[in-house]
Amino acid sequence: MTTITTRTVAYPADNLTMTGYLALPPGAQRRPAVLVGPEGIGLSDVERRRAEALAELGYVALAFDLHGGRYLEEPEEMLARCMPLLADPDRMRGIGHAALDVLRAEPRADPDRVAAVGYGTGGAIALELGRDGVDLRAIATVNGLIKGRPGEAARIRCPVWAGVGSEDPIMAPAQREAFTAEMQDAGVDWRLVVYGGALHAFHHPPVDHTVRPGVGYHPRHAQRAWRDIIDLLAECLPATE
Repeated sequence: MTTITTRTVAYPADNLTMTGYLALPPGAQRRPAVLVGPEGIGLSDVERRRAEALAELGYVALAFDLHGGRYLEEPEEMLARCMPLLADPDRMRGIGHAALDVLRAEPRADPDRVAAVGYGTGGAIALELGRDGVDLRAIATVNGLIKGRPGEAARIRCPVWAGVGSEDPIMAPAQREAFTAEMQDAGVDWRLVVYGGALHAFHHPPVDHTVRPGVGYHPRHAQRAWRDIIDLLAECLPATE
């Protein structure tokens, strides 16, 4: 029985040496590809397992790095790096493009059939790639409902799916409304799923370090959000093409 293969990939971005995690499906033929972006704490086994799950479905998947191989367990350190990053679309795009270049250069990946899936900061980066006019088949963002610069959402060329917890204090209703108004005004094919009772990072299994208030795991909605993302990929980037 053939299995997926994985390896780490080093590449430069944001003046750092990033360490991504590449997962390849069985076989030798080119496959559609998915970029996977992590929460602000950085690349962890959570995103690595998601890349592996996508490879098992037939996708080439790259879980990209945010912090030069570091995992920022302390909320203050994470915010000190991520808040300036989230306020700088060009930096986010630089990180996203560097990872996308790695994914598209992989011989097993079809460079013309790529989607971007991200969580928190990684989701914001996926959106910025869309706003930069990158040819993507789909964008999915969980918790990363960051509004872009005026007019740039019109460059998004694919469906956008967004998921958020109803009790997420970080992605508050006003921020959701601003994001969805931006998508609607730009004529984007968008959808937003609000998961009732869920907090921020509801998709992320519990961690053994301090987390910010308003953050919490919701296993049922985590499974539902993952199924929603898989359904989006099946619609817009089927692995059986």
